[in-house]
This record gives sequence, structure tokens and C-alpha cells, in this order.
Amino acid sequence: MPEPLSAATPIEFLKGIGPKRAEALAEDLGIRTCGDLLFHLPFRYEDRTKFHRVSEAVAGPVQLQLQGVIRSINEVKQKRGSRLEAEFVDAHGDTMPLVWFKGVKWVVRNLPVGKPCVVWGRVSEFKGARNMAHPEVMTVQDAKSASALHPVYGSTERLGRFGLHSNGLGQAVKRLIGQLRDACGPSWIEETLPGEILKLRGMPGLASALEHVHRPADVNAERLGRFRLKFEEFLFLQLLLVQHRNRQTVHQPGPIFSKVGEMFNRFYAERIPFELTGAQKRVVREIREDTRNGQHMNRLLQGDVGSGKTMVALLTALMAVDNGYQACIMAPTEILAQQHHAGFLEMLGDLPVKVALLTGSVKKADRKPILAGLADGTVHLLIGTHAVLEPAVVFHQLGLVVIDEQHRFGVAQRARLWAKATIPPHILVMTATPIPRTLSMTVYGDLDVSVIDELPPGRKPIRTVHRTDAQRLGVFGFIRDQVAEGRQVYVVYPLIEESAQLDYKDLMDGYESLTRHFPPPEYRLSIVHGRMKAEDKDVEMRRFADGVTQIMVATTVIEVGVNVPNASVMVIESAERFGLSQLHQLRGRVGRGAAQSFCILMSDKELGKEARRRLETMCRTQDGFEIAEVDLELRGPGDLMGTKQSGVLDLKVADLVKDRALLEDARDVARRILKQDPELDRPSHGLLRAGVERLRASRPDWSRIS
Repeated sequence: MPEPLSAATPIEFLKGIGPKRAEALAEDLGIRTCGDLLFHLPFRYEDRTKFHRVSEAVAGPVQLQLQGVIRSINEVKQKRGSRLEAEFVDAHGDTMPLVWFKGVKWVVRNLPVGKPCVVWGRVSEFKGARNMAHPEVMTVQDAKSASALHPVYGSTERLGRFGLHSNGLGQAVKRLIGQLRDACGPSWIEETLPGEILKLRGMPGLASALEHVHRPADVNAERLGRFRLKFEEFLFLQLLLVQHRNRQTVHQPGPIFSKVGEMFNRFYAERIPFELTGAQKRVVREIREDTRNGQHMNRLLQGDVGSGKTMVALLTALMAVDNGYQACIMAPTEILAQQHHAGFLEMLGDLPVKVALLTGSVKKADRKPILAGLADGTVHLLIGTHAVLEPAVVFHQLGLVVIDEQHRFGVAQRARLWAKATIPPHILVMTATPIPRTLSMTVYGDLDVSVIDELPPGRKPIRTVHRTDAQRLGVFGFIRDQVAEGRQVYVVYPLIEESAQLDYKDLMDGYESLTRHFPPPEYRLSIVHGRMKAEDKDVEMRRFADGVTQIMVATTVIEVGVNVPNASVMVIESAERFGLSQLHQLRGRVGRGAAQSFCILMSDKELGKEARRRLETMCRTQDGFEIAEVDLELRGPGDLMGTKQSGVLDLKVADLVKDRALLEDARDVARRILKQDPELDRPSHGLLRAGVERLRASRPDWSRIS
């Protein structure tokens, strides 16, 4: 006797599937088990309460429902395969040809010829005659038992040839629920949420929720069922992340920075030439509280370009030094590491804090004293690139790791820093890419988050304008005026070479054009792109930073790079090709000095709706978090965070854009539960513990920063 079906049963054992269809379902939709099919939810619903007469049917995009009989079928051989034609007649004697060009063998076997049936599809016109191509066909009995809100499922062309188009998938789900109900009764699937939570939120059990979504009686039933499934998905994700955060911070010992000592106080009193912003002071206090209590700090610091994150990093490093620990600041590029090193040396002045720079280009002879100083503790602060991860780099007592632009480093690389200390060092990760609150609660949900939401006083807002190719000569005139005033200019392109597919200004063509309008020796241009050797790129960037060249022609490699306060103009060519976050990052390369700065967004005159909204948003606001929220709406979380293939945001039901309030509610519930029961050990939390363990086992450990 075969085993009864369950959610874990391989999908091939469901009646009507079999090995070949199971293989196609796994490859095309990732459906491998009966449970996977249950959670392949409809993406929309069609109202199938109204029937039309054939005589009323008009060709067009709207789908219609007809009732009648298929009187005859005829398979017509063609050069490639065959097509199937059927004669459909309604109760009034009017006929409508039905036609199929694909999956003919399956259709022939399953058409209810000579029996009352219901057809659903779009009417088209061919050579003056109406027909309905590839309609869905159901028996009247099946149509009556179907929901008035007819579910529409995502499918593929290949699955359609197997009869697993939307309607076929719906029938498979119906069969599955029926078999599970026959075997197990009303509670045909194991409940995953405690009754207390269901009652508190007024939510149905899992079995009812799935039936509400797959076969809704009405709109309210569908919404209630989907609400429960979304809440559960968010709740388990937040339980996992909050529990991980607690284990990494509350329950993980960290170095104790018990005092704010001489180096911090002298630097704060004597060396900072300006007043810190209120936001910087708040963040320093948050870090101070983290590092004094014996718990491990795992903190994300967000702030726009130029908001003062580097100053916060240096103050935190001095806390470590004052307490007998070393600090390490890791930058994604060599030029940024060199910039940090030079800046820190200048700011620290004569304070007895030894700072070293370690990058891939540091020669072997120069490395020896640095490595020795790290090992014996005489080097207090190390600034470097990936070179600091090498096995030869051994610290005497590492207490703090600051990671700049953390998304440039992989989890494995960060873990190697963690291993360089007996007690795991405090971790401060910094990003100039504003992250919407919903994403920070998911992608970085196991971190404490600090935000610097003020710019230093004296900074003038960057004026951002949109210009088209027709206004290019005016833009060139403006560049000449700025250069004449002693300012410098960035011109950024999206492509390195001309693309046959994309008709956009490319870097090489643009460079030639600019040299014609800004000829040497009166004007001096640099060019930088990702295909250059690292040393050549650094030379060109340094020439621009030192003021040797006036115009930097580049691709987006200058997103994270040189700090040139004298650069006052950012021209972004084919700006419609860039995402909002990238545009915001590029704009942040200017506006670093006292002079008024400008960002000019160049584009074609004809723009799509989304591109126009991106450019309008850039011209309207400089608030990085507002820009990030618009970016999230336009691009979706996977594209925004580059996590499409990583499993980070693999949400089956919930939507981070539309369900923000529900996510925050689920996080609050998760925090309250874990505050009372950190390891979910209570008997009443058994279902929650099992759900978190399932989620943990199914996902890579992508959230760990350290």
C-alpha cells in the first residue's frame, strides 16, 4: 500500500504528475515536493462569474467565458507538427472555432468532446473570422466547483506542453488538497504557528489559509489567507535574524573598552577643527555603550557620502587604543586606503598613535616592520585593503575592525578578520549606500543600525539639473566657466566601448569629443575605467586629485575613490541607464568643498516612465533615504541589493515594498518572544523553534558580518 501524501512527498507521486512532469516542474519552477506546489501561489485572480454568448464575443485583449459543447475536433498536419481545431457551439447554436498550436497530443486526450463544457480565453480575428486560440477548457461540473475568483498561476511554455499551464497547475493543487484532506481531515497540513499567535492576530490556521488563497470564496477570504502566510514568512525570518543578533552581541563576549582615555580626549579637544554634528555625537554614544558593557558590537553605520562616517571610525579606533587594543580599518580600494591613511596622519598630528598602511603594492621590505609592529602591539591602527587578510598579518591584541563600504567584501573575507583575535573584535561596518528600513531589517537584520542623517555645517546642497543632448553646448560652456574659476569636473559614462545593442554615449567616443571641445594644452584631461591596470588607474586618479588634470572622464569606478574637494561639477552621461542609488553615489563625489557644486544628468529627450521618475527624484531631493525608498519601489529588493541569486530575499509570499508595516509588526513580535525565551525552549514555542530551524537549514549563513 503506498505511503499517504504529505508536504514532504516528492511531487512525482501526486496523481497526474509522474517523473517527466516532476522534472520539468523542478527545473522551471523549483517545485520538487507537494509542499512546494502548495506554496506556488496564484499571482492574480480572474472573475469567472459572468458568461457571454458567442454572438457577443468581440476580438480584443479581454478574456471571455463561454458555455456550450465541443461538437467535433480535427487535427491538421503542418510542416512542423500539427494544429488542433475544435468546433464549439453555445446554447443558442452560434459557433466559435477553438484552435491549439502547441501541446496538441495532451489537448486531444483531455478535451470533453460532446459534453457540456466551459471555455475561457481571448477572441482573435484571422482572415475576417473569429476564433479562440489556446483557451482553457473545463467540464461544467469542474467550473461550478471552481472558485468565482479563478486563480492564475505562474507557468512556462514547456510546462504548458505538459498540460501544466495555469489551469493545469490549479487542478494539480486541487487534487493535492483533496488527497491530503481525505488522508488527514480538516487539519490536512501540519500547523506551523502557535494558537496563541493565531488568536492574537485573528489569523486562520495554515490549512484554511492555503485554501483561502488557492480557492477563495471572495476577496476578503483571499486577503485573510495571504495575510497569515505573509506574517508567518516575516515572523520566522525575523526570529532567525534577531536570535542570531542576540547570540552575536548579547550572548557573545567582546573586548571591554572600559574608559575614554587620553588619546580620544586629546584628539577630541585639540585636533578636530570643527564641531561634530548631532548625528555623529549620537552614533559615537551608541558605539561607546556597545563597547563598554562586555558584549560584542556588531553595528552597521549608514550615512551619505560626506556625512562624517570616517571621523566616527577614527574616534572609535581611538577608544580601542586607549584601552590597550589595536584597530583595523579595511577599505575596498587601494586609493581609498591611501586616502584614509593620509587623512588620519594629518588629523592625528603629534598624538602618539602609530598608524600603518598595508596594501597589495607595499613592498616586502616595507612590510616587515609593519608586520612586526602589529605582532608586538607597537602599531596601534592598521589601514589596508584585502592585504590585511593574509595569514602573515598577526595582531597583538585586535579589538576593533571597521569595514568601509562593507558590500565590497565577502562573508568569508570578513570571517578571516574575526579569526585574528582571541576574543572576537568589535565590528563596525560602514556604507554610504542608504538602505531602506525594510531592507535593513532583512539583509542586515542581525545588526544594530546607526544612521548619520545630517551633513556637516557649511556644506552647500548640490544643485542637480536634467539636460538633454540638444542642450549639450550649453553644458560645455558651463564646464568652461567652472574650469576658468579653478574648479575640476567629472564626466561619467555607463559604457567603456560602443555596444551594438545599446545606443548610448560610450567612454572612448566621449573622451574624443571632449578633447575636441577642451583641447590641450589649455585643458588637461584624465581617463579612468575598469579595464585599465590598477597602477595606471591610480596614477590618473592621483593626477586629478592633485589638480594636475582638470576634467576626469571615467566610468563608475570613481563611485568609491578619491576625495577631491575642488571638484565642483559631476556630469553623468546617459543618466537614464543608471539606478538611483548609483546616481546618488556618483553625485556624492562633488559637494565636498566650500564652493557651490553641481550635478548635470544628461539623457535622450525620449524617456521611459521609470527613467523619468529616477531623474526627477534626483533633481528634487538629496535625501539618500528617500532616494533609496524610491529605488526599492522601482527596482525591487533583489535588484537593489544584488541578491537575486543568493537566497537573501527569497520571499515566497511577502513583498518588502508593499508589506512594510507587516514586516515591522513581525519584527516587534519576534523581539518580544525572544526577550522572554531567547532559545525558544518553552513547550509553547516548539512550533516556532522548528520553523526557525527549518529556515536556518535552508538558507546560507548570508547574514553574518563577522
